[in-house]
Amino acid sequence: MTELRRRMIEDMRLNGLSEGTQATYVEAVKRMAGHFHRSPDQLNDEDIRQFFFHLMDVRRLARSTIRIHVYAIRFLFRHTLQRPWPVLDLLRVKREAKLPVVLSADEVRRVLAGIRRPAARVAAILMYTCGLRVSEALRLSVPDIDSQRMVLIVRKGKGGRDRHVPLPVRTLQLLRAYWLVHRPRHFLFVDRSTGLPMNADGVRKTLQAAARECGITKPIACHTLRHCYATHLLERGLDLRSIQGILGHRSIRSTVGYLHLSSGVMKNIQASVNQLTAGL
Repeated sequence: MTELRRRMIEDMRLNGLSEGTQATYVEAVKRMAGHFHRSPDQLNDEDIRQFFFHLMDVRRLARSTIRIHVYAIRFLFRHTLQRPWPVLDLLRVKREAKLPVVLSADEVRRVLAGIRRPAARVAAILMYTCGLRVSEALRLSVPDIDSQRMVLIVRKGKGGRDRHVPLPVRTLQLLRAYWLVHRPRHFLFVDRSTGLPMNADGVRKTLQAAARECGITKPIACHTLRHCYATHLLERGLDLRSIQGILGHRSIRSTVGYLHLSSGVMKNIQASVNQLTAGL
């Protein structure tokens, strides 16, 4: 590890950034250094400008990916190197207003049944039946399962906040069956080679392979299961405030977006539209 990377990681820790954000920022800065084959502290304002033109015009990366690079490189220069560049203040990448992909309940069941790796399958089931982010599912430990109160304790979720989420009876049964076979001592899903929680990329690839085998062509990721959880609860009549609390959204605006995905809401709108236009 270079001295600059070590200092940046320390600065991010002092700033309270999560481990996932730290890893993402480090990778973005590493990508910039690799592009120029120079240490970032040797780059100038024009280099940074050309790097972002490269990301936008040559690699044509998604806006969300470019925005991550902006945040990461801005943090490096402002906080670690303490060398603010005008171009970093100039950069603005608007968020894309895309609706997330959502599977039907039947599609979700088919995908989950198609996952062959037991640990990845149970982790995916937790993401869908408890609305967990993949990082939250993979950090779950045995003491986080409260079978008396039928809740999962999600520790240090997004923003460093803890929360409780309802634990379905069927999910608890599957967790107990998994524990009887694998006997995890602390973390539920462990990489045997490192003793650390499983890697999210491995779970994602397993999930996507199962979807392909099921003939599902929608582009899905681990977070898709969380979107499905929220949307399916909304379709079953659960109110937005309750869903907000379960998902750990700080703002209700993050939860309101699921209204656009709910088939029940769309059916109600369709019925109203049909009534409105009946006399035309």
